[in-house]
Amino acid sequence: MKEIDISQIVPEVKRLCMEINYRASQDLVAKIQECIPREESPLAQEILELLIKNIDLAAQEQLPMCQDTGAVIVFIELGQDVHLIGGDLSEAINEGIRQGYAAGYLRKSIVADPVFKRNNTGDNTPAIIHTEIVPGEKIKITLTAKGAGAENMSELRMLKTAEGIAGVKDFIVDVVRRAGGNPCPPVIIGVGIGGNFEQCALLAKKALLRPLNEKNPDSRLASIEIEILNRINKLGIGPQGLGGRTTALAVHILSRPCHIAALPVAVNLDCHVHRHAAVVIE
Repeated sequence: MKEIDISQIVPEVKRLCMEINYRASQDLVAKIQECIPREESPLAQEILELLIKNIDLAAQEQLPMCQDTGAVIVFIELGQDVHLIGGDLSEAINEGIRQGYAAGYLRKSIVADPVFKRNNTGDNTPAIIHTEIVPGEKIKITLTAKGAGAENMSELRMLKTAEGIAGVKDFIVDVVRRAGGNPCPPVIIGVGIGGNFEQCALLAKKALLRPLNEKNPDSRLASIEIEILNRINKLGIGPQGLGGRTTALAVHILSRPCHIAALPVAVNLDCHVHRHAAVVIE
């Protein structure tokens, strides 16, 4: 049994909060750069080049890539042979966020009550935390920050089973079409298929974590991802919704078994800053 003190978690979460807002992942930068020469619209090319410049300046100046520094979503893979000591795991996560958003001068965007007073909590907590028990003696913490512009354009639909894969494809494309420029394209599209109402939404969120340069390990889903991406990039929405071929950078699908009478599909859109990073604590 491996003992891990909760105090180790707080500084790592603090660091990740700042890192994901200041530094874009290399796979994202490479994907945007890859799209520039393929763009036929001069305006779209210019916007993509400005996105790269914004990423570079954010890293140099240690400033957020976007003013909406997001709600924090945390995925924890907790080794079953780990014994946590010294405190509460959820509170440690939230304390790390509290410190990171203060030290990084990041915008606090969480309201305590969703309907009535909507008072800001003042520290960007509480986080949305998903914990999975896995084999091993380590904790892996993956942290992402989702802004409201993209999150608000996400959708879930319980399709009829007869709609099949054609209905799934049409639904994904239609979600992006109706979203237009609202989610700050070029977007990354996470898709969850199967499970049930809540699991397909979680699958869609987790699908966004796959590196942009990695293919889906399921060849059938990999083929569907390419087809949907091509259809979406023919919509003409383009970077920031101002026209062009680069509406989406990637489509990532995760699927799970489901009930014989169900076909749940969730689409979770992520904006062009695509913030996420992970740490392993042993």
